[in-house]
Amino acid sequence: MSNPMERYQKLGLKEALPRIYRYPIACKELSFILRAAYTKLPKNVQSLIFEDALAAFRLLPEIQTSSAVSATHLLLQSVEAVLPKQKKNLAVTEFKHAKVAHKRRCKARREDQGSVQLPEDVLIYIFSFLDMQSLVSVGLVCWSWNLAASDNHLWQLQYAIYFGNSDNSSKVKVQRSGRDTLLQDNLASESCIDWREAFKKEYIGNSSKKLTSNRGFCGHCKAVVWLNNLKCSNEHHGLKSKNQQIKLILPSRLLLIYWMIPCQ
Repeated sequence: MSNPMERYQKLGLKEALPRIYRYPIACKELSFILRAAYTKLPKNVQSLIFEDALAAFRLLPEIQTSSAVSATHLLLQSVEAVLPKQKKNLAVTEFKHAKVAHKRRCKARREDQGSVQLPEDVLIYIFSFLDMQSLVSVGLVCWSWNLAASDNHLWQLQYAIYFGNSDNSSKVKVQRSGRDTLLQDNLASESCIDWREAFKKEYIGNSSKKLTSNRGFCGHCKAVVWLNNLKCSNEHHGLKSKNQQIKLILPSRLLLIYWMIPCQ
């Protein structure tokens, strides 16, 4: 049976915090751990959790998203509710400094906005490497990023990843007066498809495809892993494989897996 320190380290929160699209999730997981398990854990694990909370606050100025700010506020509430007085004061002070630095950086970025902008085609190319949730997140950063993140081809790629080959577009085919059998008409139909809207409808309508978290339990790795496009980040079997071994989990269920269920 692995010890609590090993279990906590396997969550990979320290490595996730510097990554802009995993930062909010890591903060939320830290919040759950603080509230539900901190007082029951050994001193060495408590110290590691405390250091990770401080690191999360220090990194806030680097993470320029609204979801990051919300996540750090949630983490702050957990810190204030659970940590002993001395550690709580240190963490609150760190948070206040981070908020000031974050506001200054946001203001400086707004002043510089428009002076240096990547071309839209470059942004689209960069965004093509993102998963669905990250693509949605970058669309909230600014107007130019939103325009690039709404590119029809990007969402056609996402549709193909989640629901199969988008070339077979029978589910979202534009109705045209009996000419769909012609190749050129099929191409025209596909060019008329709003792939972002098609993805949204298919995603909402198919409950089995919904993502409730960026985390899953991989039966192959025997560990909680980050998910990339519904697949284990360690590149083992994905959710669509015949040997399905990944179960999507909520951040709050990490405790159930790591501290309430004995390891086999």
